[in-house]
Amino acid sequence: MSNFLEQVHKKLIVSCQALEQEPLHSSYIMSRMAYAAMLGGAAGIRANTVEDITAIKETVDLPVIGIIKRVYGDCPVFITPTEREVDALVACGTEVIALDATSRPRPDGVSLPELFAAIRRKYPGQLFMADCSTYEDASAARDMGFDIVGTTLRGYTRETAGTEIPDMDLIARLGQTMGIPVIAEGGIWTPQQLHDILSMDGIHAAVIGGAITRPLEITKRFVQAIES
Repeated sequence: MSNFLEQVHKKLIVSCQALEQEPLHSSYIMSRMAYAAMLGGAAGIRANTVEDITAIKETVDLPVIGIIKRVYGDCPVFITPTEREVDALVACGTEVIALDATSRPRPDGVSLPELFAAIRRKYPGQLFMADCSTYEDASAARDMGFDIVGTTLRGYTRETAGTEIPDMDLIARLGQTMGIPVIAEGGIWTPQQLHDILSMDGIHAAVIGGAITRPLEITKRFVQAIES
């Protein structure tokens, strides 16, 4: 744990992800994205799927926050939703495993406290990050024993839909009160935002994805600027 936290302290973690419907969907492409991020100075990578994580680990010597996005029916929880995904991420050697830490029902009917208790017993040495949407999510995750909390799901749940991100007030409050490492994630688009966030007390690191590794979304922002 201390090694990962030292490596990413007050530094940038780059999210290298592309879903099946996205133009850059390819483990090879994600591995090259990770390589470019490493050359640019990133201290860590966040990645989705065993295939992508394996390809990235073969290409770069950076710690990985791993997730598996899997949709089960109409369940809204899809970031590492069950123990099955956790098992797969442990097997591929990801340094940190992130999972949805909201209070929403999970696809197998297991509550988050039940799931976390089971995986903590099963993998006592594994680092777990809580992807949260609210202060209450983060506080509950900390009390359960998560090692890290993040703002990943702010603005992406029914409860927080429409919230402007990055939510600087929430990030600052978490940094001041959590007492465990906080990783800011979601909606960070500019170097100035990143600088301001990492200058906050208690904010350990930050994750940026869309502004760096999603050219479709980056292009849309420029086109929208023209059209407006």
